[in-house]
Order: sequence, then C-alpha cells, then structure tokens
Amino acid sequence: MMPAPSDCDALRRLCRGVTLERHGAIFISTMLLRLPKGDPRPLHEQVASAIRRAIAEGECAVGGGLPPARDLAAMLDLNPNTVLRALRQLRDEGLLEFRRGRGIRVVAGPEYGEFTEQVRQIVAEAARLGLSRDELVEMIETA
Repeated sequence: MMPAPSDCDALRRLCRGVTLERHGAIFISTMLLRLPKGDPRPLHEQVASAIRRAIAEGECAVGGGLPPARDLAAMLDLNPNTVLRALRQLRDEGLLEFRRGRGIRVVAGPEYGEFTEQVRQIVAEAARLGLSRDELVEMIETA
C-alpha cells in the first residue's frame, strides 16, 4: 500500500527530476520551478515569486506544510540562506507562518498570493516608469 502524500508534496516537486535523500527518505521532484536566467531580480525574490505562484495556482493548500528550507535549498541547488530569505519574505507578506516544531505552513489562500504577485508587478512597473511611492499611493487612492 502506498503512503498518503504529505502536505509538503507540492513543494517537494519544485524541480523536475531532482532526487533528494535526507534521513533515509528519498524525494523525487516532478514539478518545474521556473527561475529565468535573464531575470535581473535577486535569487531570493525569484524563489519567493515561484512559491507565491505555487500558492496562487493551488499547488499548496491553506494549512498545508512546506518542506524545511534546507530541503528546498538542496532541491533547488541554492544556498539555504537564499531560500530562508525568500520564506521570510513570504512570511512577512502574510502567506506563510513559521511554527517551532510544526514547520512552515501556508496561511493565506491562492487569491491572496495571486494578488500579492500582481501588486509586486505593479510596483516594479511603477519603479521602471520612475514613479515615486507617493505618486503610486495617490494613484491607488484615487482609483
């Protein structure tokens, strides 16, 4: 009999074909995490965006757990501090919750994650156009 998939399965599938062995368990990833080579953003922002996208697309359900940062870093072949920085950013946005002994949980639904990603894109576009923060806030308040 196959064991039931855990809450972490969605993010264990972040990299297609990557195998991770930890504490005697072997995880084989099947989902592709897209980190474009030409993306000028820092790696931690790219990782946060990819996890945010997974939440928005329903890959990670509210209440579901994520693998430890060390495991994610190994799957992505990144420094654990880069992944931790991305996870902290998502925690600060209200998408994730860190609990000692319980790990990392998704606490906001896909709509919130999708909306947050859209806001980030708007802010980046405003910066590209040279708009100040005050100008952007004024535009939002009058919309």
